[in-house]
Amino acid sequence: MRPAYPTVDEAHPAPAYGHPKDRRTDLKQVQAGIAVSADGGIPVFCQAYDGGAGEVAQVVDTMNRLRTLAGPRDFLMVGDSKLISYPNVTAMLDAQVTFIAPLAASRVPDGLFAGLDPATATAVDYIAERDESKLPWDRGRYRVTEDIMDLAGPRKKDRVHRLRRVLVHSSANATAQAKARTLKLARARTDLDTLVRTAGTRYRPTVQAVTTKAAEIARRRRVTAYLRTSITTTPEGRPVFAWSFDQAAIDAEAAADGWYALLTNLGPDTDAAEVLYRYKDQPVVERRYGDLKGPLAVAPVFLRHNQRITALVTVICLALLIFCLIEREVRNNLAPHTDMVGFYVNDRRARKPTGRLILHALGDLRLIPAHHGRAPTIPKPGYLQAQLLDLLRVDPTQPRWP
Repeated sequence: MRPAYPTVDEAHPAPAYGHPKDRRTDLKQVQAGIAVSADGGIPVFCQAYDGGAGEVAQVVDTMNRLRTLAGPRDFLMVGDSKLISYPNVTAMLDAQVTFIAPLAASRVPDGLFAGLDPATATAVDYIAERDESKLPWDRGRYRVTEDIMDLAGPRKKDRVHRLRRVLVHSSANATAQAKARTLKLARARTDLDTLVRTAGTRYRPTVQAVTTKAAEIARRRRVTAYLRTSITTTPEGRPVFAWSFDQAAIDAEAAADGWYALLTNLGPDTDAAEVLYRYKDQPVVERRYGDLKGPLAVAPVFLRHNQRITALVTVICLALLIFCLIEREVRNNLAPHTDMVGFYVNDRRARKPTGRLILHALGDLRLIPAHHGRAPTIPKPGYLQAQLLDLLRVDPTQPRWP
């Protein structure tokens, strides 16, 4: 079989093996990067990258292009944890670009979160979108505090960057983490009890077999940090397996539940609560990536040349721009209301109009072409369709521009 893309045009991103989210490392890929505005999540930048390019390495190129796009205006760059690396932070500081990004767990000092008390942190009046319909006492609560973090380079002569580290506690995250830990401990307990019964039988006849299985359970159930095991043998040489959980280690992990850190170079005039507010716009970008891979179906790609792949990514990003502008137009004209009824059959619950719901609702509209001197018209639309057309400033009797 001939390998895919044996030759590529060097002027365009090259398909290559990488680390895709679906873990199909056997397939070549081309990466697509987008940047969106805070107002409605409108894509203002789109770029295709080599399939094997690291996400961290794409930041500086994206930042420079956004600076050119922004012109003399300042802009705030909000990203995920891959934004934080010494070269990226150095480039952003040198370019006088402000940024906010979460700190990866591997960069958080051991014991930092466990030593924090949420009661001493400042409460933030922020309501997550998922909690807007909940009763006040059922909503997630956020608290913030901050300190300073020094980011050192790989070499001794590299200058050290002193940055603000905003420590955020989310009660919703704490609850979710506690539930997840309880579940994984229960599953690990079942597997370990089974190993206790099967140790020394024909299933696990030797000490090595029991040791291997115990290590596999600890790794698969992610309980290595607090699993304690012992393997002894009977006078007949039969292995006996025993285990326990280190409660102190579990309590230490539980003390850190709900905490995460944000790193920023915003000045002291922006308090920690405002940093959290600005960071919370970041999921909009993730939602637009979902639109690329969902309704617009950017993947998989079946093309012969990488020039055509780049062109297809560009066309789909233009489609995403129209998709997002439709969504923003409807939401802006719907304000101060935020929800609409009628998107789903036999479901009268109000929903926020998304690009996908809007286009699906308008998908069965019919256009009567112009004939015999009559203008083209849209037959009488349904109630929801008429409402959407009105919000989009479209006259059903004059569906085309003169």
